[in-house]
Amino acid sequence: MSQKVEKPVLSGQRIKTRKRDEKEKYDPNGFRDALVCGLERAGGDLDAAYKFLDAAGSKLDYRRYGEVIFDVLIAGGLLLPGGSVSMDGESPKTNTCIFNASEDMETMRNFEQVFVKLMRRYKYLEKMFEEEMKKVLVYLKGFEPLQRIKLARMTALWIGNGCVPPSVLLVLVNEHLLKDNLALEFVLEVFSTVKQERGVTSLVTALKKGQLEGRLLEFLPLNRRSEEVLASSFASRGLAELLRLHRAQASQEARRELTQALLEQLADERPVRDLIAELRDMAQRHAIPDHEVVAIIWQCVMSRGEWNKKEELLAEQAAKHLRNYTPLLAAFAQSAKAEIALLTKVQEYCYENMSFMRAFSKLVLMLYKTNVLSEEVILKWYREPNSSKGKMMFLDQMKKFVEWLQSAEEESESGEEED
Repeated sequence: MSQKVEKPVLSGQRIKTRKRDEKEKYDPNGFRDALVCGLERAGGDLDAAYKFLDAAGSKLDYRRYGEVIFDVLIAGGLLLPGGSVSMDGESPKTNTCIFNASEDMETMRNFEQVFVKLMRRYKYLEKMFEEEMKKVLVYLKGFEPLQRIKLARMTALWIGNGCVPPSVLLVLVNEHLLKDNLALEFVLEVFSTVKQERGVTSLVTALKKGQLEGRLLEFLPLNRRSEEVLASSFASRGLAELLRLHRAQASQEARRELTQALLEQLADERPVRDLIAELRDMAQRHAIPDHEVVAIIWQCVMSRGEWNKKEELLAEQAAKHLRNYTPLLAAFAQSAKAEIALLTKVQEYCYENMSFMRAFSKLVLMLYKTNVLSEEVILKWYREPNSSKGKMMFLDQMKKFVEWLQSAEEESESGEEED
């Protein structure tokens, strides 16, 4: 029987092995040096620069140093807080960058392709780039005027191709960028470049996507923040389309504000004379025309009703409810345009709320008797309805009333002739 051999026991100091998962020290300067050397070898040739960047992704840690890549491609080196470039290290800066390039659009488009292809190749860089842009735009004041123009033109191209969302521009709404007109001048350059490169439709779409159309005033300095300054600034850069969009958005918000205010006042059961005064003031302040106000009044008043389920009772109940608000409607139905708007609103409401289909003529008759709607407008509507909703049914309902109006009109005319 063989004797069991005991294994020797190791004694003395245990050698500490290096952990495999131990992270390398964060070294943005070293990464930048490697990037700068490769870009400098390209000698200003952007195709060669992209080939280097494409291949270097397998050796350099792009996931960890994505921000450094964009710093170098935009400013030539590592950006410090405030916008200056760090000059520490062996190879602190390259000439192959946006800030060192010519500002003409052909050169800008060539740089755009480097970014597009790089982010297409390394998809994880897309999110990093959006964060990078938020940082770079805050540093705007630290850049030279021509660098700001180049950055604005590149930003326009990046917004146009989807590399960054238009909402990234909102980081410019920052006191230190507003007071010297830096934010305004930058967005004007961005918007005019988008218009020039991709057309007005793309520009309008971009603003809507970024929900910027109602926030254009925010890019103006606080002491110059007015519609007049906005209009002259945008018109000087051929951006009248954006002014129209801005005004439409502002008008829409004003209508929402007026609607909400009226609903609250109706809920508080405020006297009608007070409602008229307050609505008139708000409408004048926001330049909301009467034909829009009267449609809002109808909508709000009808939303307050609790309607009977029996159709035969509904028309009388609705007329009774409306009668309380006829002075309010009449105050804003002073023109033929406002009356037609109201009558069209009544038509659409009765069509969209099926239980009101048979109530239309009774509601119109009540509005006529209370001097909200005139016979001229009712006859005009009968001959040329603005809306096709329920048209045939409502014309049929109104036939007898309209015939009576026409005969009364004819009698009046013949009486005048005899006189």
